Amino acid sequence: MSQKEHICLDRNEHTGHLCVLVSKDKFDEIKKLVTNPKFLCFNCGRVADSSKNLCNPMPLD
Repeated sequence: MSQKEHICLDRNEHTGHLCVLVSKDKFDEIKKLVTNPKFLCFNCGRVADSSKNLCNPMPLD
């Protein structure tokens, strides 16, 4: 089984991505970013209101 490569399409804004916020226990900030999710991260499966908060976003619809 091969290990999946983590792709981040916007490394300059990586600190605002949900994966980083979760690793820093920023749950109050995360709650504000996931109230009306429209995007899914193809890497981790997390959802967010904006594509800018995900490493490898794709629209939910």
